[in-house]
Amino acid sequence: MRAIARVYRQAFGAAKGKTANVSVGGRAKMLPPRTLATLALIAIVAHAPSGAAQGTTSADEGWREFSGSMNLTGHRHVIAMGSAWRAGIVELSGTVLLSGPQRPGVGFGAKVLALTDSSFGLVGRALWTDERGDQMWSELKGEGTATGNHIAGTITGGTGRYKGAEGTYELSWQYVLELEDGTVQGRAVGLKGRVRAAAPAPK
Repeated sequence: MRAIARVYRQAFGAAKGKTANVSVGGRAKMLPPRTLATLALIAIVAHAPSGAAQGTTSADEGWREFSGSMNLTGHRHVIAMGSAWRAGIVELSGTVLLSGPQRPGVGFGAKVLALTDSSFGLVGRALWTDERGDQMWSELKGEGTATGNHIAGTITGGTGRYKGAEGTYELSWQYVLELEDGTVQGRAVGLKGRVRAAAPAPK
């Protein structure tokens, strides 16, 4: 801390247009004002206590962790271009049930619309609606739709109590039913994530 104070005093003098001697490798060296000010800032930031050191937890920051299950049914429309390239659109709906003491809600109706491609995986959107009618929106990105593929969700906002919400979640998707007419049924394995509401606007 004494070193920080010394550099700060030198930088304060530099802010007034003065140069100062700084010991570098045991030798005194004249440094210009701008360099001294930069060194002072780096020293202060480097020695500032981190959030972890202050015992900050996810709950203290407003984060609400959750885990749960997801079961969806719907249709998948696929076009095959040769034996190695497949592209499709998946439209699903069903339920999400969350657990954990900090969960944002218990049950949600869920809708998913996604584009799948064997060359880049999956991109899509998900809509969760709770028992009050409040919605939570998220973007989906994944490795595809085959059994066991990993999908990541980014919560981008919503309505009602989820307005301005942010967060992330992840899951592995498994199809449990695939019919020739395109009807599919699947479930999420290892669904877990965290979410927090937007900070209240200043009064």
